[in-house]
Amino acid sequence: MTQAVNIKEQLQQLRAQINEYNYQYYVLDDPSVPDAEYDRLMRELLAIENDHPELVEHDSPSQKVGGEALRAFTQVEHQVPMLSLDNAFDDEELKAFDKRIQDRLNQQVSLDYSCEPKLDGLAVSILYEQGQLVQAATRGDGRVGENITNNVKTIANVPLSLRGNDFPARLEVRGEVFMPKQGFEQLNLSQKEAGKKVFANPRNAAAGSLRQLDPKISASRPLLFYAYSMGLVEGEITAMANSHSQRLMQLSEWGLPICKEASTAKGIDECHAYFAKIGEARSQLSYEIDGVVFKIDSIDLQNQLGFVSRAPRWAIAQKFPAQEQMTQLLDVEFQVGRTGAITPVARLEPVFVGGVTVSNATLHNQDEINRLGVKKRDTVIVRRAGDVIPQVVSVVLQQRPQDAQDIVFPKQCPVCQSAVEQVEGEVVVRCSAGLFCAAQRKEAMKHFASRKAMDIDGLGDKLVEQLVDQGMVSSPADFFRLDVSQLSNMERMGEKSAANLVNALMDAKQTTLPKFLFALGIREVGETTALNLAMHFRSLDALKSASLEDLQEVKDVGVIVAQHAFNFFHEQHNLDVINDLVAVGLNWPDIEKPSEDQQPLLGQTFVLTGTLETWSRNDAKARLQALGAQVSGSVSAKTDYLVAGEKAGSKLTKAQDLGIEILDEQAMIALIESHQNT
Repeated sequence: MTQAVNIKEQLQQLRAQINEYNYQYYVLDDPSVPDAEYDRLMRELLAIENDHPELVEHDSPSQKVGGEALRAFTQVEHQVPMLSLDNAFDDEELKAFDKRIQDRLNQQVSLDYSCEPKLDGLAVSILYEQGQLVQAATRGDGRVGENITNNVKTIANVPLSLRGNDFPARLEVRGEVFMPKQGFEQLNLSQKEAGKKVFANPRNAAAGSLRQLDPKISASRPLLFYAYSMGLVEGEITAMANSHSQRLMQLSEWGLPICKEASTAKGIDECHAYFAKIGEARSQLSYEIDGVVFKIDSIDLQNQLGFVSRAPRWAIAQKFPAQEQMTQLLDVEFQVGRTGAITPVARLEPVFVGGVTVSNATLHNQDEINRLGVKKRDTVIVRRAGDVIPQVVSVVLQQRPQDAQDIVFPKQCPVCQSAVEQVEGEVVVRCSAGLFCAAQRKEAMKHFASRKAMDIDGLGDKLVEQLVDQGMVSSPADFFRLDVSQLSNMERMGEKSAANLVNALMDAKQTTLPKFLFALGIREVGETTALNLAMHFRSLDALKSASLEDLQEVKDVGVIVAQHAFNFFHEQHNLDVINDLVAVGLNWPDIEKPSEDQQPLLGQTFVLTGTLETWSRNDAKARLQALGAQVSGSVSAKTDYLVAGEKAGSKLTKAQDLGIEILDEQAMIALIESHQNT
């Protein structure tokens, strides 16, 4: 007796929980748990009811599909119920489904199946009378849905009139309204820019867009529709196809869109192959799917097999491994990337999601943490799609514990303890010690030695990595302390190559202030900005002591670049590296303020495009800048000259449209040499 009472209580709790999740999913369009958790509870409910059929009640979630219609819409009763599908979660369950059908049909031959990607959207019914769209409704609870006719009419690929004339007098088309991935990303971007709530996934975006009381809102959203079956069919036509796949072709001939990836399979082995093929292509599809629907293709066999209370016996949905799961966020650690970006990483209670066990997920940045409202110890929903890095997509607030803790960004770099910076207008927090921080060391050292920076011949990226990995260098100054005996022991480095590299390092000590500044790797400071900084301040000491206001007086240096430069020269670790470089002998000549006659091109803007033959683009740029010219990367009304080399493209066309003077390479050389000789 006690066991029976416990089972009844368990059933009541399961039904109440599933009903609540149904309400959130189908009515509010705001699910609080991933599909995998819902599926687990439903399977548990079905298992108990199968063992105790006497306890099955008419209002159990197992006896209906979805939730009640929204009261804001008028209700529509489906003349043919819109049932749900049973699920298979692996190949063995799909094989068992095939065997059940063969046993019921009392035959052991390979069956023909229709195979269709299971779109992750909102199921709808569209009714056509005499070829005209007269009604559209959501599935609702399977018997009664919501009248969304005006909204469905706004969907771009839904025909208001059928093509041809060989269609039934009354035809109910069933299918899925969904939002393509690209449209979803664009919608969320516009929502974020407008300060509105972003959608968790394309399914929520599609449902929320379709179920708007104002059709203008639906019309503004990038919704699409794919038909997947017929419901009510009344009235004679010349030939009604007798297979599901052929009926899809009929719908297509009448002007209704169907999924191009739909196919057929002979026997269950071909079904397995189709499932694997779609699974591999999933990330490349333009829309989200969560599995594959397999249907007996013969309409006669479908009619013979019939239905159970909530699903057809002749169809099943095989689900992909869940892309979303619930787990607990145990802690948050902060990682430093190669560019100094500090990223919060959630440490999770391990959970199987997207086909792998996940224990870490990215939280991106402080703005994302604020948007999610996530805290340590929260129960969270984690998503992993294909090869995409797992991420926390939402918080299950109903399960927030009392000991939940705020996530606080560090004030110092977790790796080197240097100060962190966040420039106004940027969401990324960064370590300010690019040359010192071990997390950024390899990239900083590669940049320092590169051709456009210190141009150390023989010191390529792979050798830099070896030197760092073996602990032979930990800062740029260490390059200049290397000797032949050390280098000759390196992989693929003989004594002659080592000697050549040491000589190149000695030659590189004599440099220029612009090249040195560029080599330091200050964020947002490229070659041109480094040159402008050097020419403006003319000494490293003057630059180091410059205020933010002083820095913004430099040509082409705005607030953000000024802040990066200011932060760099006010981090002691960076100053230590610079002092060390000077101590090992790096030097450059003083920069004297050029007279006006030394800069005859001052105030003139050039743009270089196409391939140059005599000089490289960088050489031409440097020569023009030495004469005071500004060299820009884009053509505008302020451009004075466009230098067009071979295969000049759109920049040349734009310059011609704006009436800008065009120079070929020889004309540019003649112009530069004429000023150099004066």
